[in-house]
Amino acid sequence: MHYAMLALLAAASLIPASVDEAPKAPVKVLLVTGVDHPAHEWKKSAPALRDVLEDGGRCAVRIVEDPEVLGTDVVFDYDVVVIHFRNDKPLARDRQARANLTKLADQGRGLVLIHFACGAFGGSADYEELAGMVWDGKNTHDPRGAFTVHVVDAGHPITAGLGDFTTDDELYIGLEERRPVHVLASAQSKVTGRDHPMAFTVEQGPGRVFHSALGHDARALQVPAAAELIRRGTLWTAGRTP
Repeated sequence: MHYAMLALLAAASLIPASVDEAPKAPVKVLLVTGVDHPAHEWKKSAPALRDVLEDGGRCAVRIVEDPEVLGTDVVFDYDVVVIHFRNDKPLARDRQARANLTKLADQGRGLVLIHFACGAFGGSADYEELAGMVWDGKNTHDPRGAFTVHVVDAGHPITAGLGDFTTDDELYIGLEERRPVHVLASAQSKVTGRDHPMAFTVEQGPGRVFHSALGHDARALQVPAAAELIRRGTLWTAGRTP
């Protein structure tokens, strides 16, 4: 009897305590790129961004080098859509693309904006509502170089335990607020002398938006703390614990 009970307990120990403890499938991420300002080498930065997101195995990223994909139902196959472009001209399916982004948020999916995505779909109120803050069309950034990013909200899941860090990037000074945002990190400009948001979130119904002003190029994306911030932000938009 004693040995039978031990055998039963040993067998029970091999059974997972709950289904919740089973590893979750990677977050499916659609990284959309393909056009940008000439100073932004998206053919180099997009693969670097994919590597950042896939580090740790919690995201599976597909790169599409054509923003027109946003106007198709393909976007609804993904948990998170990353906007890594800035278009000068409207897309062929511009209105549908913007409607799809709003629908993604309404369905509780994630949206991530990187760097000059703040200038995408210029002047479109629906996209600007999702972005939270957008380029003002006038001011640009401090000269490229090193600066300190200060964590403003150390209690948020994205920034918890991250701490202030030094990066090598463009410090954007031309973001205008279109709706209230939750600032996670900021940096002080040498040009304006003011603090400017470097990372913030927007909640659109059940959907989550993470917006990073950081990420000018592959070198900027490879700064470990900046990479961690963007990776955590992406996981958060998917409803995962960063």
